[in-house]
Amino acid sequence: MPLVNFSNLDFNQIKTTLRDYLQSNSSFTDYDFEGSNLSTILDVLAYNTYITSYNANMVANEAFIDSATLRENVVALARNIGYVPRPRKASRATISFFVDASDITPPPVSITLKKGPVAASAAAFGNSSFVFSILDDVTVPVLDGVATFDDLPIFEGTLLTTEFTYSARNPNQRFILNNIGIDTDLLSVTVKANEQSTQSVKYSLQDSLFSVKSDSKVYYIQEIEDERYEIFFGDDVFGQALEEGNFITANYIVSGGDSANGVNNFAFSGKLTYTRNSVEYTVTDGISFVSTGLNASGGESIEAISSVKKYAPRIYSSQNRALTADDYETLIPSKIYPETESISVFGGEDLIPPQYGKVFISIKPRFGDFLPNLVKQNIRNRLKKYAVAGIVPEILDLKYLYLEVDSKVYYNSNLAPSSAYVSSTVQDNANKYSESSELNKYGARFKYSKFLKIIDDSHESVTSNITNVQMRRDLRVVTNTFAEYQIGFGNEFHIKRMSGYNIKSTAFRIAGNPNSVYLGDLPNTNRIDGSLFFFTVPSVNSNSATILRRNVGTINYKKGIITINPVNILAGKIKDGQPIIEISASPVSNDVVGLQDLYLQLDISNSTFDTVVDSISSGLDPSASTYISSSSYANGALVRETGDLGTVNTDGLSTNVTNRTIATTTTTTATSATGTTTTTTTTTPSSTGSTGGGGSASGGGQSGSSGGSGSSGGGSSYSY
Repeated sequence: MPLVNFSNLDFNQIKTTLRDYLQSNSSFTDYDFEGSNLSTILDVLAYNTYITSYNANMVANEAFIDSATLRENVVALARNIGYVPRPRKASRATISFFVDASDITPPPVSITLKKGPVAASAAAFGNSSFVFSILDDVTVPVLDGVATFDDLPIFEGTLLTTEFTYSARNPNQRFILNNIGIDTDLLSVTVKANEQSTQSVKYSLQDSLFSVKSDSKVYYIQEIEDERYEIFFGDDVFGQALEEGNFITANYIVSGGDSANGVNNFAFSGKLTYTRNSVEYTVTDGISFVSTGLNASGGESIEAISSVKKYAPRIYSSQNRALTADDYETLIPSKIYPETESISVFGGEDLIPPQYGKVFISIKPRFGDFLPNLVKQNIRNRLKKYAVAGIVPEILDLKYLYLEVDSKVYYNSNLAPSSAYVSSTVQDNANKYSESSELNKYGARFKYSKFLKIIDDSHESVTSNITNVQMRRDLRVVTNTFAEYQIGFGNEFHIKRMSGYNIKSTAFRIAGNPNSVYLGDLPNTNRIDGSLFFFTVPSVNSNSATILRRNVGTINYKKGIITINPVNILAGKIKDGQPIIEISASPVSNDVVGLQDLYLQLDISNSTFDTVVDSISSGLDPSASTYISSSSYANGALVRETGDLGTVNTDGLSTNVTNRTIATTTTTTATSATGTTTTTTTTTPSSTGSTGGGGSASGGGQSGSSGGSGSSGGGSSYSY
C-alpha cells in the first residue's frame, strides 16, 4: 500500500506508518516488528526520514522572508526587493577644549587635531570605557596664543581603514569590509588612479538609481553575511566604473551601538600637531580640560530581523514614493529618520475644518520628547524627493495625552509583609505597563481591564482594586498676549454634573484680575456641548466657587475639544521652563485611545496607589460592619493643585515664580488590633514661593509638554 500523507513530522508517527506499510506486505506477514531486528531498522529509517523532512522544512522556511529565521537569509531576501537594513549607529557627542600655545616654540599659526581617537570616557560607564573619534583632521587658527576647538562633534568607536586595488582581471573581486559594527553613515570612500597617486576623489553613497549618471562618482553598499558590508561601484551606466589599478580607501568607524548613550564626561586622548617650515611638531602641553556640550546619544544597534521583515515589504510596496499615509509611516523611519520610535501620519482632510493638500506628521524620537527644528527641516528637505507635488508635509510637535489613575488596592493583611510593600509592588508593575510598547506608540489604547488585572496579579495578597481614570493635557500659554486656545483630547468627556465643573484645571492668572483663576464648564441641555467660565476658590479642596466671567469659551463633550476665547494670560504653572495650564477630565470610556497625533502616556508620577486592608478577607471583620468602601468616581474637588505660578517679565524672556497660598491635605490612617480602620483628613493652607529658572515666553519652543507652535504676536490662535 502507498505511504499515507504526513500531517506532521513526529518520529513515532513516521515509524508507525513505515511499520504499517511493511505489515501490509505479504512477504512480512509472520514477522515480529517489535521484538526482531526489524524494529531497529525501522528506527533508523524513521530517524533518517525525520531529519530529511526537518531539513527540507527549514530550507523551505528560509526561502521566504516571513518565515526565515537566519539574519543572512532575511537580509538576502530583503536585498532582492532593494532594501538595505539600517546599520549600527555610533553614539554622538560634542566637546570643547582649548590649547594654550603661548609657550610653544616655535609658535604655531594653527593647530591640527588628527583624525582618529580624540577623547575617552573619563570614568567607567556601565562597567565599560569608550573611545570617541573624528573622521577627518580638524584645523583651527591660533588667536592671541590660544587655539579653541569649540563644539567638536565626536563619534563613539574606533576609526579603521581598509584598502583595495581594483583588478579587471579578477571578475569575482569583491570589496568587503570585514569588521562587524560599522556605522555606514560615517563611511568615507575615496578612489585614486593608483596606489602611488597623490590625488583622490571622494565617492558618495547612493541608495537608488534616480539622478545617477554614467560619470557619477558614487558607490553602493549592501549587507552580507555575519553583519558585514560589501561596497560596489558603477558600470558606466549607473555611476562611473573603476579602471585597472584604481586604489580604493574606505575609512569607517566600528562602534558599540547604543552602549555608550549617556556618556557625559570625557578626557582628551587625541593627537595635536602643527607644521612650520615643512616640519611637523606634536603638541603635548597647554591642553585644557574637556567640557561636554551634548551628552552622547543616538547610538543604536543594527536593525533587528523583525524590523527588516516589517519594513522591507512596505518599502517595496511604496516604490520610494510618499503618496499615502502608510508610505510616510514607512519611509520616514526606514530611510529618512531612523531614530523614530513611533510615528503618526494623517491627511488634512481628516481635520475639522479640513485642510486639503496637507499631510500632518508627528514623530516620537527615541531620545527626548520633541524634534529640534533643525531635524524637522532636514526631514522636510529629504521628503521632497519622495513626496508628490502639491502635497505639503507639516511636522507637528509631539502632543501628549496623559492618563492619571487613582487606585484603591484592597489586600489581605495576613499575606502581605506590609502595606508599603504592596503599594510599592503595585506601582512597579504599573510603571512597567506604562513603559511597555503597548502604550508608547501612536494609536495606542489604554486597556482598562488589563490594567486592573495587572494590579490584582501584582501580589498574592491583593484581593481587588477600585481604579478610576482621568485624562489630562497640558496647554502651553503665551503670556502677556491676547490669544485664542484650542486643545483636543481625542476622547469623549464624561458629564458627571449638569451643574458644571466636569473638567478641572490648575490655577492661572489673567489680565485685570489679581487672583488665581481656574477653568470651569457648564453643559448645555443637549449634553453635547457647553460653555466655559473662569472662577476662583478659597482653597484647592473648597467647593465654594465664585464665578468671575462666563462664556469665555466652548467645550464639545462628544469630540473632547476645549476652545478658549481670546484672553490675556499672565501666568501659569511652570513645567519644563514653560507656563502651562493642566486640564483634566473623566473619559466616557476607561479604554482611552490616542487619536491621530496624540501620544498616550500613563503618568505614574501623578497617579496614586493607596492600599486598603480588606477586613473581610483578612478575617478582621467577617460581618463587614467596618468595611471601607471606595468610590468608583473621581474626587469631588473642583480644581487641580497647582504649586508655583510663573510670570513673564516685560522683556519676554525671563520667568520667575510668584508666591501663592495653596491648601495641603494630609490623610492619616490607623488600624486597631480589632481591624477597625480610622481615617483622618486635615486641610491646612501653606505658602509656597521660590524663584524659577529662565523660560521662554513664546509657544513655539521645543521643550514644552504639549506640542504645538506659536509666537508672541497679538491676536494669535493656538491649537494643541
